[in-house]
Amino acid sequence: MPLIHGQNGLDDSNGFTNQADVMIETRRAADIVGATPLDRPEGVEGDAQSGKVYVMLTYNDKRKVDEVDAVNNRPANLWGQIIEIEYPQANHAADTCQWNVLMQCGNPNDPDTHAVWNSRTTDNGWFACPDDCGIDHQGRLWVCTDQGSGWKRKSATADGVWALETEGERRGTGKMFFRVPVGAEICRPCFSSDDTTLFVAVQHVAADGTKDYPGFERDSTFDDPATRWPDFDNAMPPRPSVVAITRRGGGKIG
Repeated sequence: MPLIHGQNGLDDSNGFTNQADVMIETRRAADIVGATPLDRPEGVEGDAQSGKVYVMLTYNDKRKVDEVDAVNNRPANLWGQIIEIEYPQANHAADTCQWNVLMQCGNPNDPDTHAVWNSRTTDNGWFACPDDCGIDHQGRLWVCTDQGSGWKRKSATADGVWALETEGERRGTGKMFFRVPVGAEICRPCFSSDDTTLFVAVQHVAADGTKDYPGFERDSTFDDPATRWPDFDNAMPPRPSVVAITRRGGGKIG
């Protein structure tokens, strides 16, 4: 749906005086033209090799039963999903596309989540609340999660980075790669040009849901933090950090 000033209600009557207003208030403009509301879209990444676009829908626990649709098909969605969009001839300016739900996240062993994974995914391979993402130069999708303080209800495990296959018979197979410390969230992964280093950003360490962490079970404070990562020094508070991950012996990650 084109968002063009002067068309389909994007005019002075709705507070849009020019195209810049449309670009600044893109979400409101999309609502006016009738776009589909999604369950908290966060990371959006295009695959330069296939031309496909992946959208991370983190979660929406406020969606009601009468509000579900094809792309948001679970009410009270605690776990999120990943949408795969494909444009004709990889033309991202096209006004039509095909899409599918690549992953319906959550615990595949819990029928109440209605999660969908490749059967090769192990107990450590599934995740909840996809947030940021990146694609390596081999075409593999890497997903970071953000469960917030509700991590115990959503997966009962810490956030982290998972590798996710998108092609072939292993399509939809997740594999855990890196977990963040207590109470943290992880941001978008970024690869070096030769895929030998993966950079990840770990934020707000010792902040979210620390009352639910066994062995700590209280609010984390400056004087009494749930962890002192990454220094592990009693004189230092926990700090957000960028971590560079390499493979023992060298070589490409993944």
